[in-house]
Amino acid sequence: MGCCTGRCTLIFLCSLQLLAALERQIFDFLGYQWAPILGNFLHIIVIILGLFGTIQFRPRYIVVYSVWTALWVAWNVFIICFYLEVGGLSRDSDLMTFNISIHRSWWREHGPGCVRKVVPAPASRSLDDHSYITVSGCMTEFQHVEAIHSSVQILLSLIGFVYACYVISIFTEEEDSCRNK
Repeated sequence: MGCCTGRCTLIFLCSLQLLAALERQIFDFLGYQWAPILGNFLHIIVIILGLFGTIQFRPRYIVVYSVWTALWVAWNVFIICFYLEVGGLSRDSDLMTFNISIHRSWWREHGPGCVRKVVPAPASRSLDDHSYITVSGCMTEFQHVEAIHSSVQILLSLIGFVYACYVISIFTEEEDSCRNK
């Protein structure tokens, strides 16, 4: 096979997805966002499985990857709706942390151009409460950064899905032609 085949393109797309998922995983760990951490972990495993299936000519692994990309698109649509507060969702809820902690998106306090200031807490409140941190001057609000991350994931997944289907069809045609000889 030549280097500009669908197989090489799928390998490139999976590698790009892997880098994007690892970057997202790092920032979700920094914000203690446990639901996205779990989702990213599963996504990384399935991308590696898809890479292995593409490199080793295993169409069943690529089928698993293509099914997962459809689920991954749905998850990222939910993330976009969550951060943009569509349909009654509230980004201030503890849904992403499984109600374990009060942490939020890392981008809330550390976004591009953001100036973070700690405001002294009243004596009646705990110092661990993040509500006493003010953020100003952000070039892009954190919910838009999260939506952009999810949009990139959706775009990569949709393109990966198309190429995965193409590679599966190529692999099954090659298997059929070998059986007919």
